[in-house]
Amino acid sequence: MVYPLSYQLYRQEHGLTAAEQRAADVRAGETAAALRDLRARLGRGLRLRHRVRPTRGAADTVTAPVRFLTSAR
Repeated sequence: MVYPLSYQLYRQEHGLTAAEQRAADVRAGETAAALRDLRARLGRGLRLRHRVRPTRGAADTVTAPVRFLTSAR
């Protein structure tokens, strides 16, 4: 709901009524709960899966030592 600027300034100066404050608190609580649930769902969906290490001497691994060519003698 959109209020005229004069009403918004009045509300800013005088604060909220008890009912308005309760309603704002309820909305804030619902929003916080929704964000918590969203974070939990995204965390479960995006959590990295446990990676299985390849066994020693697997066929696709390089077992020979690495040698570097040096140009200076």
